[in-house]
Amino acid sequence: MKNQYIAWFDEIDKNDIARVGGKGANLGEMCKADIPVPYGFVVTSNAYFDFIKESKIDSLIRDRLKIYQYKDPRSLQETAKYIQKLIIGKPIPEKIAREVTHAYLNLVINTKKSKSVVQKISSIMKEPYVAVRSSATAEDLPEASFAGQQSSYLNVHGEASLVFKVREAWASLFTPRAIFYREEQKYDHMKVGLAVVVQLMITSDTSGVMFTIDPVTNDKNRITVESIFGLGELIVQGSVNP
Repeated sequence: MKNQYIAWFDEIDKNDIARVGGKGANLGEMCKADIPVPYGFVVTSNAYFDFIKESKIDSLIRDRLKIYQYKDPRSLQETAKYIQKLIIGKPIPEKIAREVTHAYLNLVINTKKSKSVVQKISSIMKEPYVAVRSSATAEDLPEASFAGQQSSYLNVHGEASLVFKVREAWASLFTPRAIFYREEQKYDHMKVGLAVVVQLMITSDTSGVMFTIDPVTNDKNRITVESIFGLGELIVQGSVNP
């Protein structure tokens, strides 16, 4: 089966950032460098663009973005809600959903081919638990950063749940925060797409975040690591101060 909308980690690298986003491209680079990361695939930004076009909501999104005032909190909130409702309310085209579910059901099979010890943890389940992670990208702005602007979801299980979460991830491209950020950076909303990383969940004893530049002082000679027991989501959300 030839994939039009799916790219596996070991098939991508930094040259694919336009279709898999920064997060997807970096996971591909890590996989090719034999760094042990939970295996997975990316639903490319082509799927998002085809979805809004075939669902005939691209023109509705464009028209709405012409009439709102992004510096008016109420107008921004109402516009975000309107666009997200449009996206959530439309079914994913069958050809896209079919590729996503096929890749998901084959995730364990492809994982078993990996050399990494980490991959073996989730290989006993036909429908494994996965993380669904947003990876925004703009083809003509490969250097643009969209970190922290969109939503990600953990412990997603089952074909139907995965397809729904992919659509939710697409909708998160139009949160008030994401819209405001793009306006401030003068990015064209209609040229920014969203790839979706689907990655095996693992049972973690400890996890955390590493900054190769100190996030407070911007000291490039200082590496900062923050960690907690269990999943690192609480650190990312700022709910826990390690």
